[in-house]
Amino acid sequence: MASLPQPRPVTTTEDDFNSVPLFMRALPEEDTANPTIDALQSLLYEGTPDEIASNFKEQGNEYFKGKRYREALKFYTQGVDAKPEDSAVREALLCNRAACNLELQNYGSVLRDCSSVLSQNGRSSKALYRSALALKALGRLEEAVDSCERCLAFDTDNKAVRELLGRLKVARDEATKREQFKQEKIRKEREEKAILKEALRLRNLVVVPPADYPYGFPHFAKRHTGPPTPSAPMIIPAFFVYPQYHTSDLIAEFDEDTTFSSHIETMFPPENSAPEWDKEGEYTAKGLVVYIVTFSKRLLKIGGKMTLKDVYEVAGKTKDGKKDGLELKDGYVSFIVLPKGDVEKGWIADFKQERDAQ
Repeated sequence: MASLPQPRPVTTTEDDFNSVPLFMRALPEEDTANPTIDALQSLLYEGTPDEIASNFKEQGNEYFKGKRYREALKFYTQGVDAKPEDSAVREALLCNRAACNLELQNYGSVLRDCSSVLSQNGRSSKALYRSALALKALGRLEEAVDSCERCLAFDTDNKAVRELLGRLKVARDEATKREQFKQEKIRKEREEKAILKEALRLRNLVVVPPADYPYGFPHFAKRHTGPPTPSAPMIIPAFFVYPQYHTSDLIAEFDEDTTFSSHIETMFPPENSAPEWDKEGEYTAKGLVVYIVTFSKRLLKIGGKMTLKDVYEVAGKTKDGKKDGLELKDGYVSFIVLPKGDVEKGWIADFKQERDAQ
């Protein structure tokens, strides 16, 4: 027996329905040749301004329910542009448009529409609630709290507003704590900088800009207890420069109360062999002398029993009473270390010749 022909499956999509004027969710904006669509379009603009605005409001509501916020916003705007005389209709359009802009994160537009509503009706719960949501998103928490409290003053049972107010107060308190912590940190940093600046001034240390501090920066010694003061013991990063061989050593933790002889003995202990760069074996603790060049280019010889504190004092004094000090370049001071004798004399002569030429 021959099989009967089967019916063709019918599939209907949303687009199919949307092409039928009766089921359209929105009317096309451009002109069409379809008289039914033209008739439906004309209906939107028939009637009084209030009726026209209400028609657009209903259209916008349908789109809003479908979460098509941009389309809904256009209908609400057309409703506002119809200039309804009924204040309730205008208020609903503006509040609904604000709801669309909330979803689209256009918070400035939300506040403008809500402000327009509140200028005419200060007891609009929707306008105050949506204002609070927009203000919260913008981080204006105090104003958001104020909007909620104004609403609850007359709409005491509004659960959504009350819950929002609770969240806002928590967020506001947390933001206040963060700001207080930030300001306290700034205050401490300024205070520490001021103390450090005064500490450097007392030590006749002249900061040479730019100050990048790749090797560290003067800081207060850990042995100091309590808050730092300008006179508290300090650690000053220092370089021992050996110009004879164009090399140097960094002493990152140069304690200003330690003698130079102690540092030299640590760098060149008698039990160790000479550094590789010391070709003549001249660099021994007892055979070395230390110099420093001051800010005004004076050359000072440093005795082994002197500490950095002693050098501060000597460097700050000149015969003619002018102010001088030690250069603090990139956060450290530099000392010249030379073997006693001919190398020392030759370097001093070259230094003075170059200095005088400048």
